[in-house]
Amino acid sequence: MLVPRALRSLLCVLSCAWLHTGAASRLKSPALPIQSEREPQPSKGLAGCSFGGRFYSLEDTWHPDLGEPFGVMHCVQCQCEPQKTRRNKVFGKVNCKNIKQDCPDPDCDDPILLPGHCCKTCPKGDDDKKHTDPVLDSFEYFHEKGKEREGDLHKSYNDRSYLSSEETSLGESRTDFVAVLTGVTESWLPSSSGVARARFSLTRTSLTFSITYQRMGRPSRIMFLDSDGTTMFEYRVPKGESDMVCGVWKNLPKPLLRQLQSEQMRISMTTSTSRREEVEGKIIKHRALFAETFSATLTSEEEENSGMGGIAMLTLSDTENNLHFILILQGLVKHKDKEPILVPIRVQLVYRQHILREIRANITSHDPDFAEVLTDLNSRELFWLSRGQLEIVVATEGQDPRQISGSISGRKSCDTIQSVMSSGDALTPGKTGGVGSAIFNLHGNGTLDYQVQVAGLTSEFLGLTIELKPRRRNKRSVLYDLTPEYNKATGRAQGSWSRLEARHIHMLLQNELFINVATAHNQDGELRGQIKAMLYSGLEAPRHELPTPLAGHFVAPAVRTGASGHAWVSVDKQCHLHYEIVVAGLGRTEDLTVNAHLHGLAEIGEIDDSSTTHKRLLTGFYGSQAQGVLKDISVELLQHLNQGTAFIQVSTKMNPRGEIRGRVHVPNNCELGTRGAPEEAELDDLFVKDPEELKKDPHTCFFENQHHAHGSSWTPNYDKCFSCSCQKRTVICDPVICPVLTCSRTIQPEGKCCPVCDERKEPKDMKAPERVEEHPEGCYFEGDQKMHAPGTTWHPFVPPFGYIKCAVCTCKGSSGEVHCEKVTCPVLTCSHPVRRNPSDCCKECPEEEKTPAGLEHSDMMQADGPRHCKFGKNYYQNSDNWHPWVPLVGEMKCINCWCDHGVTKCQRKQCPVLTCTNLNRRDGACCPECLDSREGVDQMMKAPDKRRTSGH
Repeated sequence: MLVPRALRSLLCVLSCAWLHTGAASRLKSPALPIQSEREPQPSKGLAGCSFGGRFYSLEDTWHPDLGEPFGVMHCVQCQCEPQKTRRNKVFGKVNCKNIKQDCPDPDCDDPILLPGHCCKTCPKGDDDKKHTDPVLDSFEYFHEKGKEREGDLHKSYNDRSYLSSEETSLGESRTDFVAVLTGVTESWLPSSSGVARARFSLTRTSLTFSITYQRMGRPSRIMFLDSDGTTMFEYRVPKGESDMVCGVWKNLPKPLLRQLQSEQMRISMTTSTSRREEVEGKIIKHRALFAETFSATLTSEEEENSGMGGIAMLTLSDTENNLHFILILQGLVKHKDKEPILVPIRVQLVYRQHILREIRANITSHDPDFAEVLTDLNSRELFWLSRGQLEIVVATEGQDPRQISGSISGRKSCDTIQSVMSSGDALTPGKTGGVGSAIFNLHGNGTLDYQVQVAGLTSEFLGLTIELKPRRRNKRSVLYDLTPEYNKATGRAQGSWSRLEARHIHMLLQNELFINVATAHNQDGELRGQIKAMLYSGLEAPRHELPTPLAGHFVAPAVRTGASGHAWVSVDKQCHLHYEIVVAGLGRTEDLTVNAHLHGLAEIGEIDDSSTTHKRLLTGFYGSQAQGVLKDISVELLQHLNQGTAFIQVSTKMNPRGEIRGRVHVPNNCELGTRGAPEEAELDDLFVKDPEELKKDPHTCFFENQHHAHGSSWTPNYDKCFSCSCQKRTVICDPVICPVLTCSRTIQPEGKCCPVCDERKEPKDMKAPERVEEHPEGCYFEGDQKMHAPGTTWHPFVPPFGYIKCAVCTCKGSSGEVHCEKVTCPVLTCSHPVRRNPSDCCKECPEEEKTPAGLEHSDMMQADGPRHCKFGKNYYQNSDNWHPWVPLVGEMKCINCWCDHGVTKCQRKQCPVLTCTNLNRRDGACCPECLDSREGVDQMMKAPDKRRTSGH
């Protein structure tokens, strides 16, 4: 394995940064997750830091990721510190420090080092462990769902500090927020008795939101307000009959992200009815959001009680029938005193006006949140809970009693409950090339609607079931049998499951249920998939309909793969294609590179690669999901979508010609393609032609005494062998790369950069090569928007990046199809290759290579002998072995490197796969190990005791 680029950055770029630990020691903010290399590099002139191929904004902090086999350096923290030049120009400087010396001293005798951590901590079984409020045991899910959250065990129930949530897609971090919106009494609008509940999910820089509301009309506008009350984003709510609003705020600026994370942002919602109403609330983090499976919105039936409301977040405990809940109350307690006062409240669980449970407690006027546990719910109470027939009532006691209440039902959101079934995820994994796809809809009365489709089974269908995770290996635990609803002729099942218990609803919304397809040859299950929520994306994809199944069974020729997937595809009024793809069952080696392609077929009804004339790359992605919008679609491809003769294909590193595929039918009327309804920017490009108008356009470029429109390209006067383009006031000029000519004689046309073949002067005695039937018009390449002659090759020109020298495109004369592929650089024997020009793709060996310091001249004379290796500042002989040394960290004893004929290769020591849940890594050891079995038994004995003490 070659030395990763990030390690070279750590060895070279930061060689002087280690000396500046004084500035770095002032870091106070927590380490941010490593940013993806797929993130686009910023435009020139933007202040920040480059490190390991990634770009970081000023004041960002991170743990350096050195790539495999080194991994993330958890004990090293880097920061992009702002610096100023003498002219007060701000730039970024990377400073890193070792944070191991800042680790606190554990209080126990035998601290352990958990995998992925820098500091040692005390085992959970120690007597001096941190204590937690028992009410939150179920909300936090510490026991099974993340040891990294132990640091928050000591916090009280209404501590809103954040714990990182788990996200299904690989490498994606997600943060959840909530807001209670009530009437604004200070507003110029009439006071409102309406109450809304908003749930938010932040992934990278996109904030999705699901809002439900009661006692008010459908909102028309949703506004996000910063700490000064200024509207930073406004969402126009589309008309509809639903009581839910779904939306996405994309590309949040960095300062607003900080305000959101620090709970300084508010959300406001207004209606457009004759009696305009407004509700508003603060966006907060809350640790109960991780485990919430039931919810209630609390409102007042009194019109005069505007500005009053609340929400209840509820969940069942894992093993007992205890109902945990947390109340966030707004306006229930009126207070003007600076000092907090105690307010007695009464919380009731009610069924049809009959009080089932009642709790009396005191809350403070400054912190009205309240948490409690209702223990040992009986079968009737659990049945009413599953049917949405229980009500929670909160009332104050005293001279001026106030009351709010609401019905409890399964948690609602704009997310889609779905599942992809694959043979790779079966209880006995296989590679059949089959696929199963399912979508679900949970109603407030506990009914679960389902739609399922199955294709590519290798033997006769036997059964379709919803199941629990098996407690023992291959020991299935069936909850519900969907087999009677399955139609073998169509491969589909559709129906409703009306007998969901409260526990089943809880497990469904915690992604703990599975769907299984059994066949004659695989009676335990040929296809299996986890049922889980897919985050709302804001795309116009018809998630209420069954998606297009993607399987190796549909690839031509068929592929025996353990992977499968499904895709939602739609075409909007602007003829833009929206797509969402979910993939399951890919192995780790196959999951490294995943690409999705959209194909249109030349002949209706035939799926034949040789006749494919249109192929569009949708996206490259990691993990299990991909989504996006494709705008510049050809008319032919839109027609294929309309006729049902197009298909989506996902290719991987193992199967570059297609791992899974599915046929797509999207009816549309886009006969004119995307030209039918150009966007505002496109309209500007079409009509801004007048020189005087160009001067007024802020995106215009001024070059060689001429104004050029944004997006335009031209040949500059100073050199015919360059091509320039205008990208928002920035002129980018690149040298023209001439195609390689195969003819014997060429001529140089006047005013042109590249020579062409001189067909008139070819010798008569030379036999003309056999003509290949070529596409008469050549190929149209969308990158440079030019026609290319059949058989020609060129480096693609892609605005605003210019010529991509690391790729070569070819016009296939027979079909008119453009085929582009990455340039393969030759293997070099020298140890110090160089690029002759900065724009070159491949490096070359210099003519003369200087003798590296520390090596004898006699060694370098052995030209035919084995090559030396350089690692850091050291040189090694062929076959030498060593442990790499990294600044601040020291010698990495778990990594072995060796010199293989001039190439440094490194590998991490392979650790055995452990089945235990409590892992420990001794100081100096490379691999984690299971904690002592007796200690594990003690922990198992203690855990139930702690659960039982949480009751009342």
